[in-house]
Amino acid sequence: MTIDPYEMKYLIKVHFKAEGIIEKPDIIGAIFGQTEGLLGEEMNLRDLQKSARVGRIEVDIEEKKGKTEGEVTLPASLDKVEVSVLASSLETIDRVGPCKAQFHVTKIEDVRGAHRTKIIKRAKELLSQTIEAGETESKRLIESVRDSIRMEEITYFGQDHLPAGPHVKDSDAIIVVEGRNDVLNLLKHGIRNAIAVEGTNVPRTIVNICKEKIATAFVDGDRGGGLILKELLQVAEIDFIARAPPQREVEELTEKLIMKSLKNKIPTEQYVELYGLKNFEKKTEGFERKTEGIEKNKMYSQIMNEINKSFTFVLLDKNSKKMRTDVPVHDLVATLKNTSNVDAVIFDGIITQRLIDVANQQNVKTIVGVKKSTPLKIPHTIKVLTKEEV
Repeated sequence: MTIDPYEMKYLIKVHFKAEGIIEKPDIIGAIFGQTEGLLGEEMNLRDLQKSARVGRIEVDIEEKKGKTEGEVTLPASLDKVEVSVLASSLETIDRVGPCKAQFHVTKIEDVRGAHRTKIIKRAKELLSQTIEAGETESKRLIESVRDSIRMEEITYFGQDHLPAGPHVKDSDAIIVVEGRNDVLNLLKHGIRNAIAVEGTNVPRTIVNICKEKIATAFVDGDRGGGLILKELLQVAEIDFIARAPPQREVEELTEKLIMKSLKNKIPTEQYVELYGLKNFEKKTEGFERKTEGIEKNKMYSQIMNEINKSFTFVLLDKNSKKMRTDVPVHDLVATLKNTSNVDAVIFDGIITQRLIDVANQQNVKTIVGVKKSTPLKIPHTIKVLTKEEV
């Protein structure tokens, strides 16, 4: 595919589907016609193209069984906010020629980021061509460059000036780690929303930010990590807990182990139920065992199998007696609002924040669904389990 010769900052990728056979000129005409006047004169697509701030629009199409789908690529040399607004305007297109259509932005690619990747790759190739005597120094140079990049990305957050990634302030979710080197290692592997406790005494900054954001504690897999976690659970609102493998530290983990540890995080209330807070440091060795031992999981699993693909729900009271059964999932929230003494909700659907909020108001103790939407703010009083976890 040939991109406009002008130097562009971003490529907007849009996937489309049309209920009929259409051609490239129809698609381009729809893009210009249906976005005209939508964003005002300054963001008029025709004017942006004339001023070389938007490049040539490329269209790839494929016809299947009387329908058309494909991808539109729109190069743009705008700032981040402008390109995001322009991209979102393309999703308002609902017709191409005589056919109904859907447009969905799949990606906004930073062209300069791709260039930087090529530069780094080429730099490594050039360094590898140096004479053998200079190889050691070359490795030190590369590590120095990497360290300097990470150093530039790290920030200091809050009144306690805690080491943090650049996305901590604006992200809805954060990862609370032990020290500055943990933050640097997560930055190295693309995780930019970590903040460090920096000691066993939890700073006020951590306590405050955990009240506002979904917080995951990610600590070392040794006794020291257990002590930090124990202190965090006593003073801060931690929503999820992740541990490094036994006797391993977060600052030394590879990308694969980091992602695996974070994927295996569990809600705090489940962690406390499994391991408790008393003699906490003596119970960390069994961290990776599954939650199948949680009381009543077998019954929940059986009910989930019974209602599989039925799109219905079951309400249980404290004695595990069925209160409501075979009711459509779309009536779940309304039914729950008007039903008291519900202990557990088991349903064939996705667990949402709205459902959790209503369940919390109704003092529900357990929710079991097919899967969870993300992110979720889960109160300590509710167990939230997926079909695979029961």
